Amino acid sequence: MSLSIEQVRRIATLARIELSDAEAEATRGKLNGIFGLIEQMQAVDTAGVEPMSHPQDVAQRLRPDVATEPDRREAFQRIAPQTEAGLYLVPKVIE
Repeated sequence: MSLSIEQVRRIATLARIELSDAEAEATRGKLNGIFGLIEQMQAVDTAGVEPMSHPQDVAQRLRPDVATEPDRREAFQRIAPQTEAGLYLVPKVIE
């Protein structure tokens, strides 16, 4: 796929970018280069290749899932203006 200068100008207009003639031509070259790389990658046969989340087979070190803060819900509920069944009651905003 190759973009024309008119297509680059249309994209720039949609993106609200003002391009001079030289900038439009340079941008066209860069975009066509990107599309060329995409075409090369799409030409590769990937049948039977398993998707990977990372290019190297490494395990992520995770911390233990433990609570580090004390449960202060009761203290917060006591100072709230209105609560009911453990929920905070707020004024109705939308009718």
